[in-house]
Amino acid sequence: MMSEEKWQDTSSQLIETVSDAYHHNKQLNITGGGSKSFLGSPGTSVEDSIITTSHCGVLLYEPKELVLQARCGTPIAEIEKLLSDEAQMLGFEPPHFGDCATVGGAVASGLSGPMRPYAGAARDFVLGVNLINGKGEQISFGGRVMKNVAGYDVSRLMVGAMGTLGLIMDVSLKVIPLPRHEITCCFEMQPDAALNKMLGLSRVSLPVTGTCYFDHMLYVRLAGNEASVRAARKSLGGEEYDQGKLFWRNLRDQDMNFYSQEDIWRLSVSPSTPIDTGTPYLIEWGGAQRWYQRLDREKAEQLAENGSGHATLFRTSSSEAARFHPLSPELAEIHKRLKYAFDPGRVFNPGRMYADI
Repeated sequence: MMSEEKWQDTSSQLIETVSDAYHHNKQLNITGGGSKSFLGSPGTSVEDSIITTSHCGVLLYEPKELVLQARCGTPIAEIEKLLSDEAQMLGFEPPHFGDCATVGGAVASGLSGPMRPYAGAARDFVLGVNLINGKGEQISFGGRVMKNVAGYDVSRLMVGAMGTLGLIMDVSLKVIPLPRHEITCCFEMQPDAALNKMLGLSRVSLPVTGTCYFDHMLYVRLAGNEASVRAARKSLGGEEYDQGKLFWRNLRDQDMNFYSQEDIWRLSVSPSTPIDTGTPYLIEWGGAQRWYQRLDREKAEQLAENGSGHATLFRTSSSEAARFHPLSPELAEIHKRLKYAFDPGRVFNPGRMYADI
């Protein structure tokens, strides 16, 4: 675990850097551990970066209250070690994509792991944030308790904003107990049967914490107390998979050959949407999150629209391809107004999400 001697508060330097950029019409690329630098559009060419990894350390951890507060540059691995010592965890299972992943990057990217449909998304665990806006002003939203919001929960706007609205200085998160027992069952199935089984699992009371269908195999993770997991295992059937923990970690961090292709599309759709089997795919979240290789943009966006969802070009070798599903004019206007409210000078990560944001 990171010693307290290594914890640093560099907030004054960060504020000074942002304030200087605002007053001199400069733009900044917010950089943490760099594990998620491939996400989003390349954006506007920006010469200056603002590094957040030195602003690190756990400010508050109250296991009995299930609350943790940490500075943005604190490594996710350090936080998970601290939590595991108290038999707790981050319920949204944030993807790491590398050893240098930070909690600020986890919140800014808004990504969640296999447990997302069963425990909640990243935004559901954010209680509050302290951030620097585009003028170099320090502002706070939310708090450190479960019920702290009256009106708009502005802190959750930072989740998935890719740093375009502000520099997260520290974040307060809800944590959950670590399951005492875990088993992974696997089934060899055809696509339609696998999708039906995943949908069926969402309608029954079983301790399911992860589902994945890949290469004609359906994997189901059960986690909780030993008695309930064993009972669910007996009811569910299938073969017990002895490499389950490694499988779910590799799935979370995309450390699988499937993700080594140049272009990977992520589709978020209604779970009951029929599977398109014209290209290699992997399905998670009970059918709601789907990954495809070698789709052209038109096909990807059409599949997403057919499933009442959206498509993201998650990984690509292209430096110019747009990454996100086009916004409706109404949503685009809301995004622009939010950007102007938080970052009127377009200091932070210009173009990282959309060209004019």
